[in-house]
Amino acid sequence: MKLELMFLNDAQLRALGAYDIRAAIDDVREVLTLHVQHQVNSPSKVVLRWGTTVEDENRYGRCNAMPCCIGGNINMAGIKWLGSNPQNFKQGLPRATGLVILNDPDTKIPLCVADCTQVSGVRTGAASALAIDKLAKKDASTILLMGAGFQARLQLESAKIVRPSLKKCYVYDIRPEQSAKYAAEMSRKLNMEVIATDDPKQASLESDIVITVTISAVPVVFGDWLHPGQTCLNLADFEYEYACIPQCSKVVVDDWEGVKHRQISTVSLMYRDGLFKEEQLHAELGEILLGNKPGRENDEEIIYFNSVGLGAEDLAVITRCYRKALKEGGGTVVPYWE
Repeated sequence: MKLELMFLNDAQLRALGAYDIRAAIDDVREVLTLHVQHQVNSPSKVVLRWGTTVEDENRYGRCNAMPCCIGGNINMAGIKWLGSNPQNFKQGLPRATGLVILNDPDTKIPLCVADCTQVSGVRTGAASALAIDKLAKKDASTILLMGAGFQARLQLESAKIVRPSLKKCYVYDIRPEQSAKYAAEMSRKLNMEVIATDDPKQASLESDIVITVTISAVPVVFGDWLHPGQTCLNLADFEYEYACIPQCSKVVVDDWEGVKHRQISTVSLMYRDGLFKEEQLHAELGEILLGNKPGRENDEEIIYFNSVGLGAEDLAVITRCYRKALKEGGGTVVPYWE
C-alpha cells in the first residue's frame, strides 16, 4: 500500500482562496455554530511555555497545540501547531508561524500539512467580523485599533466588510512609527480616514468599536474610556482593566471553556478571582449566530467580546483549500508511506 501526503505552502494557499476573508467568515461561522451544537471536539489548548510568568511568555514566546475534530459538512480532524515569539520582529520574522495537519476522521491517516501563518490571522479577523456584525451598532462609523501589527490590519479589513458604514479609524501603538505606517497603508487600501493617535482615551470615547491586538500583559483600555453603544473586542491578553466589565450589558465569548482554560484575558482572570460568575456570561457567539440568544438589542448597550480562538477555525479554512486542491490541483503531493 502507498499513501500520499499533500503539502500547501503560503503561495499555494493564497491561490486556493485561503486568504479570502469573506470565505473565511463563512468557514468560521460554520465552526462556531457547530461548536455550540457539540459537533466540535476540541480539547483544551496545550501551551508550551518558556519561563513561568506572562511576562516571560511575552519575552520568550510560546508554542500552542490545538487538536480537534469537526463534524457537519467540514468533517475533518487535525491539529494546529503554532509558534509565537514577540521578539521575532528584530530578525525581520513574523511573530507567529504555524502548521496545520489534517487527518482523515475515519482512518486517522494524515492527509495534508499546510502553512497556517496567515490563515491564523485571517480566521481571527473573520471571527471578529462575525462578532461585530451581531454586537456592534448597525451604523457604527468610528473604530479604534489598539496595536498596529499584522493582526490589526486584518481586523480593520474584516470589520469594514460587515460594517461598510465605518468611515474613520484611530490606531494607537506604543511605537508611534508603526501607527503612522499603519495609517498610511490602511487609508490607501480601504479608502477611509485612518489616523495615528497619541491619545487613545479620547479616540476610544469617539469610537463605536474598540479592538485590542497587543501583546501587553497589563491593561491598555480603562473603565473611563467606555461609553454607551460601544462594542469592545479583546483578542489577546489582559488588555481591558477589570473596571470595564461591570459596565458591559453583555459579555460574549467564542469558546467559554477555552477562555477559562487559557486564563490570560480580562474576563478569564476575573472568573479566576471570583469577580465574574458563570451566570454573568451572556452567550457564546455561536448561540447568537444560530439565533438562540440575542446580540445587540439597542444602541445604549456596551458589549464586550472575548476571543480565544479555536484551532478548528484554521482547520476549516485549510480543509476548504485542501479539497479544492484535490479537485483542481494546486498542492504539492509527496510520497508519505511507500
